[in-house]
Amino acid sequence: MKKEFTQGMRHGIPIMLGYLSVSFGFGIKAVRAGLNTWEASLTSLTNLTSAGQAAGVEIIAAGGTLLEMALVQLIINIRYSLMALTLSQKLDRSFTLPHRMLAAYGITDEIFALCAARVKPLTPAYMYGMTLSATFGWVLGTALGAAAGQLLPASLSNAMGILLYGMFLAIIIPPARKERSVLFAVIIAALMSLICKYLLTFISEGFAVIICSVLGAALTAAIFPLPDDAPAKEAR
Repeated sequence: MKKEFTQGMRHGIPIMLGYLSVSFGFGIKAVRAGLNTWEASLTSLTNLTSAGQAAGVEIIAAGGTLLEMALVQLIINIRYSLMALTLSQKLDRSFTLPHRMLAAYGITDEIFALCAARVKPLTPAYMYGMTLSATFGWVLGTALGAAAGQLLPASLSNAMGILLYGMFLAIIIPPARKERSVLFAVIIAALMSLICKYLLTFISEGFAVIICSVLGAALTAAIFPLPDDAPAKEAR
């Protein structure tokens, strides 16, 4: 168990380093939204979701409702449920229900990618070690960013606040260059975001995120449907 935990921590170091820089931008963004360093750090500790947290602080800053917050978090973070279902096929027999519930906290895009690529069955200790490294980097970066956002000049903190958006661009640009469906979804979501911001100004930011996400996904699914034999081809 100790060996698995140590290995998980070691494998999580690259994620920790990446999270350290990206969450710095979230910390600055959270402070600009009205949170203090402690509140921003606690948000990162209890959520561990970059896009969900970014959208959440925007709703807080805009004075959105709890319903908006709940719906936005559901839409943005529902992908983690699908990742958890995928990883459930690779779990070691020692993964009891309590272990599954605890390990689910640490399923992020990056942790999922490493766990999915692992040949050996996943043990609770391995996932706990990786989650610990990743969470440490995410929370520490948030705290540093929030503290810097309170001390640095506004011009500099605003410039550094784009770090989080840089990560989002790095995630969507490679697949958008390869798949027309992804590029279409990105364009539709961006256009709808502009329409909501400058034309449909009566729509709050929270519901604007919901509309852009759902409409972009629905139109993409309708125009670029997967062929019926797609799963069979992947299996081969």
